[in-house]
Amino acid sequence: MTQGYTHHGEYKVVGGKLVVIDLLVADGKIAVSSLNGDFFLEPDEALADLNEALVGLPENVEHQAVRDAVAAGLRGGAVMFGFDADAVARVVRRALGHATSWTDHRWEVIGPQTMPIIENVALDEVIARQVASGERGPSLRIWDWNDSGVVIGSFQSVRNEVDAQAAAEHGIQVIRRISGGGAMFMEAGNCITYSLYLPSSLVDGMSFADSYPFLDAWVMEALASVGVKAHYKPLNDIATDAGKIGGAAQKRLAGGVVLHHVTMSYDIDADKMLQVLRIGREKISDKGIASAVKRVDPLKSQSQLSRADIVSTMIDTFTRRYGASTGAIDAATREAARALAASKFATDAWTARVP
Repeated sequence: MTQGYTHHGEYKVVGGKLVVIDLLVADGKIAVSSLNGDFFLEPDEALADLNEALVGLPENVEHQAVRDAVAAGLRGGAVMFGFDADAVARVVRRALGHATSWTDHRWEVIGPQTMPIIENVALDEVIARQVASGERGPSLRIWDWNDSGVVIGSFQSVRNEVDAQAAAEHGIQVIRRISGGGAMFMEAGNCITYSLYLPSSLVDGMSFADSYPFLDAWVMEALASVGVKAHYKPLNDIATDAGKIGGAAQKRLAGGVVLHHVTMSYDIDADKMLQVLRIGREKISDKGIASAVKRVDPLKSQSQLSRADIVSTMIDTFTRRYGASTGAIDAATREAARALAASKFATDAWTARVP
């Protein structure tokens, strides 16, 4: 056999099984494949189908090409339990060095630092750019703020989402973020918000729907440790049996970086929120419930813990799970956020770009 190199990859399917692969690459192509793991596959002979489907694929093969080869090569009637063609594609891409795992990166955790909401929003763009340029490693940042605001999604209409008169009466500003998704009603101490800044290689081949639970598995573990059994409801809602507690949003930027953030209610004034936000019947029509108030069940009532204690548990869980170190927002980064807040996020041109 022509000399080649051994490649090894592993991928744990969210809610599923571990998929492992060992590859021998020769002359720029996969020459030998050994797929293994704790998954289930019927019949036994289908494992040979999967391995044979991978042989001959180029070492720079794209995710979709692997997935299509697996689907085409699997015999009729074969059944994969705990994994699928996407999982095989993901582990192959990892083995070949095109996709990464959490442990391939050196993570930092940036703890809460109180600042205006608009600077928190601007920081997301500033730090994402730093990660894209290599100035900063992949990071988790916990937000904190001492003012009030509604942070709307990149594509939401201001007039359709916010009652301007009620917002003004309550002293609540409107800020548009760079990611999609829905509005975030934010007052000091009423919710927990965090942002992840990560290389796109970590979510290689993943749809938005698949990446949400993958990127937030650590926070589900943290919540479970304080007695809150949370789960994802497609596309981007985080809920428990008692109701919705939060939601996620994401932006995949140029330069190979992903901004992913989550806001979870802690002690929200639901009556005030409904005065300020225009949450219509269409928004909740597919939820099987009659009131938007019932969509939110704060972490305070479910955990009986302080907001600070929950945040501390989240930081501890992320640090332990991914070997993260402590990061910080330096003076230059903070100043860049202030400048961007003034030049972009505080302007009517940006806020009202979708009137």
